[in-house]
Amino acid sequence: MKPVQPVGTRVLGPLAPDELDRIDAWWRAANYLSVGQIYLMDNPLLREPLRPEHVKPRLLGHWGTTPGLTFVYAHLNRAIRDRDLSMMYVIGPGHGGPGIVAAAYLDGTYTETYPEIAQDEDGLRRLFRQFSFPGGIPSHVAPETPGSIHEGGELGYALSHAYGAAFDNPDLVVACVVGDGEAETGPLATSWHSNKFLDPRRDGAVLPVLHLNGYKIANPTVLARIPETELLSLLRGYGHTPYVVAGDDPAEMHQAFAATLERCLDEIRDIQQEARGGGRVERRPWPMIVLRTPKGWTGPQEVDGQRIEGYWRSHQVPFADARGNESHRRILEDWLRGYRPEELFDGAGAPVPAIRDLHPAGGRRMSAIPHANGGLLLRDLELPDFTAYAVPVETPGTGAVEATRVLGTFLRDVMARNADRFRLFSPDENNSNRLQDVLEVTDRAWNAETLPYDDHLAPDGRVMEILSEHTCEGWLEGYLLTGRHGLFSCYEAFVHVIDSMFNQHAKWLKTTNQIPWRRPIASLNYLLTSHVWRQDHNGFSHQDPGFIDHVVNKKSDVIRVYLPPDANCLLSVADHCLRSRQYVNVIVAGKQPALQYLDMDSAVEHCTKGIGIWDWASSDGNEEPDVVMACAGDVPTMETLAAVDLLHGFFPDLRIRVVNVVDLMRLQDHREHPHGLSDADFDALFTRDRPVIFAYHGYPWLIHRLTYRRTNHDNMHVRGYKEEGTTTTPFDMTVLNQVDRFDLAIDVIDRVPGLQAHAGQAREWLRNRLIEHRRYIREHGEDLPEVRHWQWQQGAGPRLTTEQPSTRTPEG
Repeated sequence: MKPVQPVGTRVLGPLAPDELDRIDAWWRAANYLSVGQIYLMDNPLLREPLRPEHVKPRLLGHWGTTPGLTFVYAHLNRAIRDRDLSMMYVIGPGHGGPGIVAAAYLDGTYTETYPEIAQDEDGLRRLFRQFSFPGGIPSHVAPETPGSIHEGGELGYALSHAYGAAFDNPDLVVACVVGDGEAETGPLATSWHSNKFLDPRRDGAVLPVLHLNGYKIANPTVLARIPETELLSLLRGYGHTPYVVAGDDPAEMHQAFAATLERCLDEIRDIQQEARGGGRVERRPWPMIVLRTPKGWTGPQEVDGQRIEGYWRSHQVPFADARGNESHRRILEDWLRGYRPEELFDGAGAPVPAIRDLHPAGGRRMSAIPHANGGLLLRDLELPDFTAYAVPVETPGTGAVEATRVLGTFLRDVMARNADRFRLFSPDENNSNRLQDVLEVTDRAWNAETLPYDDHLAPDGRVMEILSEHTCEGWLEGYLLTGRHGLFSCYEAFVHVIDSMFNQHAKWLKTTNQIPWRRPIASLNYLLTSHVWRQDHNGFSHQDPGFIDHVVNKKSDVIRVYLPPDANCLLSVADHCLRSRQYVNVIVAGKQPALQYLDMDSAVEHCTKGIGIWDWASSDGNEEPDVVMACAGDVPTMETLAAVDLLHGFFPDLRIRVVNVVDLMRLQDHREHPHGLSDADFDALFTRDRPVIFAYHGYPWLIHRLTYRRTNHDNMHVRGYKEEGTTTTPFDMTVLNQVDRFDLAIDVIDRVPGLQAHAGQAREWLRNRLIEHRRYIREHGEDLPEVRHWQWQQGAGPRLTTEQPSTRTPEG
């Protein structure tokens, strides 16, 4: 193993000899603490020879990327202190957790946050023992790590998170380390384009550091193996001026990186000053650094004759049997002693003053910067009164209103009142989703070429549109995590692109709910539209309501799902979601013209309850119903009411109860979800023994999953999307999936005891209408007039005879 030598004073550069020595000592200390976290559970300062019991029985963690991360951190500390910068540190290689924990410990933030991890020998013992240990902390840069907004357990999102943090933070510089493994992911590759959406007048800056250490878990990385001219051409094509720092000699690397960092920060300052001088904003290339270092830098060169430093074997734990293998244990001890801990820590085990005082002060420390605990900076939105945007509803089930267009007028005024803390994010779908009214008060963010006939493009625009769900999601997450608010609108079928990003954010929220020092942040709000039931010019590829199923897998204290049936309910739900904290809110609402059911007062009452009986559509009075017709979602609600209308015409004395669900989680047991109904409340709505015909927006088995514990679950018959679809008429989509009014009415006939014996003519009529529907759409290309023009008129459905037989069942 090549020992870590003193850096000396021979190499010329911006660092004076004493400053060079101090930065190198800080770096050695951070690396020592990183190795200790991975391997040791006792003897943290090697005050005695290393024995088996000093080594953890299970070795977990990642070394390979860590020394590069601590190297960058040391130099950023110097720049912050010298320039009085406000700087965040976002790292893509989140497996480098031991390095960032070590940095926060050396900064003093870790002890301030966790007083039991003191800056002494016992604190070091606790620091080492807790890492990747039962009852301790994860191996990633997790929510438990001060200064983090990004857990790198999944790669690809560091750069988009960094830009999200920089938007509307004009004084912030976000240093973002991109690992060369991460750089191979699609989300990361696209997020390089974020610089075309950054306004240097109003936003902060992002300084990417592409860390090329050559290997992933067991393979070389692409960007480390292409010619440097090709790599630099690629990065210049992305809109950056790349500067390369490469080598393995610490003295040379310290001086080279310090000089390069100075140049990059000067360029950032110049770009911002020029833009903020009041003239026209011309996009200039932003600086970035390409840092080439050996993987596992400063670690063992070989173990058991196999290459370690500079090779993939250093990626995780370079050798795994230091407890049971004496030879490995000697290598580990030599490795740790090579950092010369006696120079780094005093007799009590605290970092020596030259290291302990190297960091910036207070909130300038990257581990303590308030932006990384965004709830500290969060300010409430100034929201207009959503009831002022109400759609008049004189008669339920009439009109033809685009619900999301109504929401767009509300969001327009939200944007106008919150120009420094609210943005809309959408993958090229803002106008398609009927939210274009927001463009009356802002433009689309755009800092690339603009042609004279382009529509609403400007560097200071606040509508964030790029045809990448990953990038939009990453921007929004970074924006929220640093204390702002936003909304992501997306086609329902394609929000699945960010399934795993949602996973990570939901896990972050779940974990931070259990960390007292993490302050609540604004909720992540999704508006899913262009949904499964209205794909008028698209087809099967655009039909998938399954994101809801994915969301409800997460912890109940984090997720909420709303299915407002009309525009006024959508306004009420949106206002609630924008005010909320620490949730993921999923709102599903159609953008096509649709019937309206509730005036604003009724909508607020209904949405506040989340579920309720629609008396105006029901015929059970104060009696037990013969059947419950339940619905969730705008199109299923319309089809349910149309079926009820038919049944009222066929069977005037049939007692029907209509239950509409806005808050999907109301269906779950109250012991499983805080919004869940008690059994008594659920039975009061759905009865204990009567058939329930439930028309649901998504996959029907989710309703069964949410209600399986309920007394009347065996009588619950759910209809929803069952993977039948094509490019067809709106009503035909419901017919293909048997959630249409005719099939729902037939279901009632078949399920209500005693009804089928009196319903032969009604059933035949309904079947004939399904046949006529199929013939009509193939001849005319549109739905039957009775379907297209249907509005609610209770009891106006077809009557087959002048006198209907009684449908009272013996028990009724």
